[in-house]
Formats: sequence, structure tokens, C-alpha cells
Amino acid sequence: MFKSAVFNLEEASKEQFQEFLNSFDTVLSDCDGVLWINNNAIPGSADVMNYFRKLGKRVFYVTNNSTKIRADFAVKAQELGFIAEPEEILSTAYLVAHYLKGIGFKKKVYLIGSNGIGDELKAVGIRHTGVGPDNVKPDFKSMTQADLDPEVGAVVVGFDEHVSYPKFMKAASYLANDECLFVATNTDERFPKSTSIIVPGTGTLVRAVETCSERKALVLGKPNDYVRKFLESFGLDPARTLMIGDRCNTDIEFGVRCGFQTLLVLTGVTSTKDLEKMRTERKQPLPDVVLPKLEFGEKGCLQRRARPQG
Repeated sequence: MFKSAVFNLEEASKEQFQEFLNSFDTVLSDCDGVLWINNNAIPGSADVMNYFRKLGKRVFYVTNNSTKIRADFAVKAQELGFIAEPEEILSTAYLVAHYLKGIGFKKKVYLIGSNGIGDELKAVGIRHTGVGPDNVKPDFKSMTQADLDPEVGAVVVGFDEHVSYPKFMKAASYLANDECLFVATNTDERFPKSTSIIVPGTGTLVRAVETCSERKALVLGKPNDYVRKFLESFGLDPARTLMIGDRCNTDIEFGVRCGFQTLLVLTGVTSTKDLEKMRTERKQPLPDVVLPKLEFGEKGCLQRRARPQG
């Protein structure tokens, strides 16, 4: 409807906004930076997502976060005021397990990641090792072949707060075998921030392992094709699907690749300054529409405009 127009929905007329609402049947939303930051809901976001559902639209939560299983994401969403069920959550931890099960993987996974991925792997019968600290020893170069698990047939990289030099050494050593699979959840550079402290994202770890292993990972999360192929099983009509996100290089790029409509909110990674620079330079991908945050604001007053009469 507003193809790559970066149209501010707060400036939409009543008719324009109603036309926008009527233009999609399915809503896909990123979570961190769009709906919540850490354990705090972004004001108004739950109202919007729940209202979409009341209008009869299908809702899915599509997140590159790999730290939780789908059931835990659903619980978190519910506690923050969102209507959500585990089957509506599409997380990268789940995608990893789904992918490996789908290709008939039978060996063990060496995991640079968290219990979120580990538990999803366990749920489909795939063994794993590597979760938790692997402390650096005084003579870290003394690692030998005996420190490696001969059953490992894949290295999976997700977010790991315990990342260490020994983990990189093991990952690279496993990947020296060309038959060892190399899978990553996502390449997000950093987490959405609520303070001035930068929290490096999974992309930091993926690039490190790619560098020391001299191999490229198969990345499953947004904006890559595996998410699109997975969503196709739900029979989505791309032209009538809306993707909401806070990152142009993942969420909006994903929406553009899939032929979805796109809505960018400015509560996460992509800032107003970033967006203005992209718009001035016409740097793709540009969102169709934009809002300062996912909220039924007073100026745009989306809820009042869209509420059925009578």
C-alpha cells in the first residue's frame, strides 16, 4: 500500500489508516525492541497486538532471540499483557531444532549458546554439549584432541553469555572436519538497548567462529530464507501479511524479501537518525510505514479510528 514510502502512520487520515488495517490478514512481529525491552513491555504494544487479534488477524511472534524455548516466550508475553500461545512463537532456538530434525541429523551438537537451544534440541531427541562456562586455563593452548567429543557432527552458534576462548577453539576444531555442519541462529549485531551500555549480539559470536574456522555458517533467523520457508507452511499470503520490526537490516529486510508489507518502530535498534540517513540516501531496505512506537497514540489515535461502529 505504501511501498517503501517510510510513511508516518501518525499522519494518516482516518480513511488511509482504515485502508491500511484492511490490507493485511496476518501480523508477524519481532519481540525485543518492538514489544518489550528486557522484561518490560513497551507501553501500548500489547494493546495493539491484541487489537489486531480482535480484528480477526492471525498473529505470530517472530524473534531471533534464542535464549528461551517457545513455551517460555509465550509465558513471558502473557505476563506482559500479550495474548500468545507457544505455537504462535517462532524463535531461532526452535528453528535450529526443526532444521536439524528435518535433515535427519543423528549426531551430537556442539553448542555455543544457551539452554533455550539446548532444550529445543532435547525436545526433538538431538543430543548436545557445550552449554555453560568453559573457563580459560592458564595454558589455554594445551587443548588436545582428547578434549573434543568424537560424536559431534554440528556446531551451532547462538547467544552465549559464557562465550570464551576455549569455546572458539573447540568450535573451530570441530569445523575443521568438512562434514561437520555449521549453523547459526542469527547475525544481529547488538541487542536493543534501554541504557547507554551496548550488549553485543549473536552476530559477534558468529563472525568470530566464522573467522577462526574459515567457514560460513548457515544462518536460520531473519532475514534469511529458512524462516520464510517455515512460514510458508502456514499458507500466508505475502501481499496480505504485515511484518513489524525495529531493525531495517533484519526485520524490514526479511519483510521485503518475502513480499510482506513492513512497519518499522523506532523503539529498538534503528533510530530516527538512522532512518533519516537511510531515507536521504535511499538506502534499502526502507519500510513501508513507520511509527515512533507500537502504540495507539493520541495524535494518530489508531484505536479510535479503527474501532468498529455501533
